[in-house]
Amino acid sequence: MNEIPENATQTAIMANGRSFSYNELQTAAQRFARVLLGNGADLAGARVAFMVTPGFDYVRVQRGIWLAGGVAVPLCTTHPLPSLTYVIEDTQAAIVVVSPEFESVLAAYVLEHELRLVVPGNDDLVTVGVLPTVPPSRPAMILYTSGTTNLPKGVVSTHANIDAQVSMLVDAWHYAPTDQSLCVLPLHHVHGIINVVTCTLRAGGTVAFMPHFSAQGVFDWFLDMAQQPRRGVFMAVPTIYFKLIAHYDTLPNDQQQALTAAMTTFRLMVSGSAALPVSVMERWQTISGHRLLERYGMTELGMAISNPYRGERRAGHIGQPLPGVTVRLADEHDNDVAPGEAGEIQVKGAAVFKEYWQKAEATRAAFTTDGWFRTGDVAVLDDGYYKMLGRSSTDIIKSGGYKISALEIEEVLRTYPQIEDCSVVGLASDEWGELVAAALVVGQEATLNTDELNRWIRDRLPAYKVPRRYVIVTELPRNAMGKVTKNDLKTSF
Repeated sequence: MNEIPENATQTAIMANGRSFSYNELQTAAQRFARVLLGNGADLAGARVAFMVTPGFDYVRVQRGIWLAGGVAVPLCTTHPLPSLTYVIEDTQAAIVVVSPEFESVLAAYVLEHELRLVVPGNDDLVTVGVLPTVPPSRPAMILYTSGTTNLPKGVVSTHANIDAQVSMLVDAWHYAPTDQSLCVLPLHHVHGIINVVTCTLRAGGTVAFMPHFSAQGVFDWFLDMAQQPRRGVFMAVPTIYFKLIAHYDTLPNDQQQALTAAMTTFRLMVSGSAALPVSVMERWQTISGHRLLERYGMTELGMAISNPYRGERRAGHIGQPLPGVTVRLADEHDNDVAPGEAGEIQVKGAAVFKEYWQKAEATRAAFTTDGWFRTGDVAVLDDGYYKMLGRSSTDIIKSGGYKISALEIEEVLRTYPQIEDCSVVGLASDEWGELVAAALVVGQEATLNTDELNRWIRDRLPAYKVPRRYVIVTELPRNAMGKVTKNDLKTSF
């Protein structure tokens, strides 16, 4: 994970108006490893929690932790203190690394609990001595799941797991030294850490950081990339693409044309971490010339299924298993489902995580007796491509004896002229088991007649899939990766 390309003077990181070469990154990471080690020889799997601004410092700190033999535990820079302390306490982190701008958030807590506080600074005077040899089987990182129903669980990935995730994607998505990727994603999730930063650097490319998202800032980078010899790579969640489209629509025609021309020079654009609405995919293709590559992954396994780099990228589908990943669809008894039937996505492969941190029972429950990881996501195999139906706990609604995909209903609702966005949930019902309900975001000037909407949707969906309750909301509650938090949404009804 710390390879230096043949041209070590090539730019690895661009952040805050500065460029850093691979040589500078490697040297800085080694020096920070020595800072962490102090007089010791090996952190030997000690957990190091870090709350560091995205950019050069983030990457050198993360790599320094790995070089010192520690386990990297990235903290979300926007989470409240109780969420941060939960992760620190759950992982039993003895060392906490914070950027100067976050010292005020955690310093008092670290002092009170007698932990070691490290603030990245000028480590140029640190002598780089011998660093430990870290076996691939050793844990490298703990990332926390969303925790939609219970407290978040720590997902432990080894160095070997991460290497498998990165190697697979570099080959499948054709990363190259000529790539320049823009990181606008939070760096406590696998999407930003692996897909954007680690894969790009593994290939010898350049990562540009934008710590605070702005649609105009992204567009300015697009325009700048069109003038560079490097090929642009952009990865985001559907919410970001939705915001970019909305901003694009406010621009004058000449600026729109310039942006479209700039985006056609890009090598690759990817969407993930939440279901990509077909309407967003089609609109983005119109304005950018790119058919977004949609893929499927999880904190526990990195990426597992993807539309092809070359070949048909099918709207509404997550694609086919990536090389090195074995996928099956299974019923509630872990038996393979019949062709064409919906089932839980179950995965095997070297990229699959080691365990949930200090949760042996949860780890056992996550795997079948013969080693398949149960994702909890439901899909169907449609003419060779997997089509996601939703999360079994939140997106599969059991109503009147039917199993209904909330995602399918959402796709139809989004095509209604007055609806800008929506989310469908199941509400507890004594009569139906669950009642199909839809939260709708409508345009500021729009008026919505739900009786007319119901008549319209009945021409497009069977009666049992038609929502029985609606609520109009100004926005949908989302987590840091843009996924709608449906359990929070249910309170709107």
